[in-house]
Amino acid sequence: MKAGLAAGLAICADFAETANAAGNLLFIAVPDEENNSAGARKAAHSLTDINEQHGLDLVAAVNLDAIADDGDGSKGRIIALGTVGKLLPTAYVVGVPTHSGFPLNGINAAALTASIAARVEWATELTEHCGSSPGTPPSLLGIRDGKPGYDVTTPATAFATFNVLSYRRTPDEVLDRFDRLCAEAASNFQRELTRRSQPQDGIANLARPVPLYRFETLVRRLGPQEKDRLDVYSALIADGDLTLPEKCRLITEEAWGLSRLTGPGIVTGFGSIPYLPTNLSDAPGAMRLKAIAMQIARESAERYGSAIACADYFAGISDMSFFGEAAESSLDIVARNTPAWKDSVRWPLRHGLANVPTVNIGPWGRDYHTPLERLHTHYAFNVLPHVIRDLCASLLLPSGS
Repeated sequence: MKAGLAAGLAICADFAETANAAGNLLFIAVPDEENNSAGARKAAHSLTDINEQHGLDLVAAVNLDAIADDGDGSKGRIIALGTVGKLLPTAYVVGVPTHSGFPLNGINAAALTASIAARVEWATELTEHCGSSPGTPPSLLGIRDGKPGYDVTTPATAFATFNVLSYRRTPDEVLDRFDRLCAEAASNFQRELTRRSQPQDGIANLARPVPLYRFETLVRRLGPQEKDRLDVYSALIADGDLTLPEKCRLITEEAWGLSRLTGPGIVTGFGSIPYLPTNLSDAPGAMRLKAIAMQIARESAERYGSAIACADYFAGISDMSFFGEAAESSLDIVARNTPAWKDSVRWPLRHGLANVPTVNIGPWGRDYHTPLERLHTHYAFNVLPHVIRDLCASLLLPSGS
């Protein structure tokens, strides 16, 4: 990543010495990639004011994120024309606690959550393929019960978070599919417990389906006073050191208590910052950027002595989600179902996404986030700056020249 920033700075330095430049380059660096992308989100939101203040017409953005390739480098030497999206669906599960010596008198929230986790793990229903390439399946990122310490009572609540990647699916589609998987898992869980218990008079807690609510549905059940109390609680924990998923868990727990509902039950929602997938659109500016990128890729072996390819998507989450052409309207359902959205996420009401045609051109290396992390120096120092420079120079020429 630092090598990508260095390449961007080198291009700016070279450009600054160019006489009669055809346009302008704007360099943006953010220091907080691991902090819920706060810097990138703020920068994307600020671009409208920057453009108006300086009279700029923003035609494209080049993200400089690094790419990992443990093979021959062919997957690292790419111009990515879009980026994968990432969401964090969550399931807050409420059971019926009981003494562990009498388990048939209750519903174990942790066991029900484990059933959901097993159903969602690698679920094909949430695996979106990209053309002929296999998609990345969903996977459990965290699971915990709500008990503060050890005792012999079965868990009353549990919480699970899942990593779900997408290429074109909207958050609405993802949450719909996730809801169906949770409901199916709960039904299968009850059916299996019924088979195992087989009492003559049945088990009361297994007699009806486990109801499923979205977080927004749970909030709608609250009266004005309860909603005010929930708002106060959300603001109270906003400035703490808790992670976003943990804040979402606690706010959901508070909302459930205020609703006066009883278990069993499942509340679904989202638990973190949404990273929307981006693609170059059919708009003239985006089509021109794509054409320039593809021409550079075709001529790369001759120009730079290194073959470069265009790829439809950057394989990991990136700041392209905030700068690129994403559907901001699809964030509405995320906002309504992310408990910590208002006080902890603090997404702008307008211009939260820059909506600029964006590609990624970055360095590549091996073994990221390990002690052996290393950079392909020849590509980073001798090829990458020239690729970025040529793309910027072509973009700044008058259209049609």
